[in-house]
Amino acid sequence: MIRFLTQFGRYILLLKKVFSKPEKPSIYFKQTMHELVYLGLNSVGIIAIISFFMGAVITLQTAYNTENPIYPTYLIGLGCRDSIILEFSSTISALILAGKVGSSIASEIGTMRVTEQIDALEIMGVNSASYLILPKIVATLLFNPILTLLSIIVGIVGGWIAGTFSGVITSEDFIYGIQYAFIPYYITYSMIKTLFFAFIITSVSSFQGYYVEGGSLEVGRASTKAVVFSSVLILLFNVVLTQLLLS
Repeated sequence: MIRFLTQFGRYILLLKKVFSKPEKPSIYFKQTMHELVYLGLNSVGIIAIISFFMGAVITLQTAYNTENPIYPTYLIGLGCRDSIILEFSSTISALILAGKVGSSIASEIGTMRVTEQIDALEIMGVNSASYLILPKIVATLLFNPILTLLSIIVGIVGGWIAGTFSGVITSEDFIYGIQYAFIPYYITYSMIKTLFFAFIITSVSSFQGYYVEGGSLEVGRASTKAVVFSSVLILLFNVVLTQLLLS
């Protein structure tokens, strides 16, 4: 318990340093643009591929579990739409990004710590925490909602292709199911969750990397911890946010 409180205190103090006033906003802007490409744009491919197959599987599973003639077939499209928007595109995408982006951030900052690059920044009077971490947080908060929207679109398209090509549902019924009783707030709910998850992934991974002590072996351990802790917190906040936003 004491260890947890100590680590949590260090995390809060790190965030205080991160969100202090930037020395040179122009440099931070340039760094943020770099992180948008490195952490955001480079993740488009994996999110699109996983979302496509995720939508396809949801559609086929829904179809095979609602073969009762009582159920109208358009419910397959409706189930695919709601499952992807409410849960899969925000939460599953966040877990994927925790593995890809989180480990990358932790290893990058951890390597800078063990090679004394962070110490060099501090000696030059640079707020190393803010310079290294703030652009990453801003970049993920800006780009992760775009990734979630992309995931929703690709997932639904994947469901449509899988459903129509396998013959479990006609194109007209699937499209009708997507449009049926649509609640726009579900998109808002998904975006709110995405912003929380983006902050968790970036801040927790940066924290693990920033306080690495030792050598390359410890950097690897910090990278693993970043993925594990981020994933656990994502799942925890998923439950909390669902209760708060949908109850």
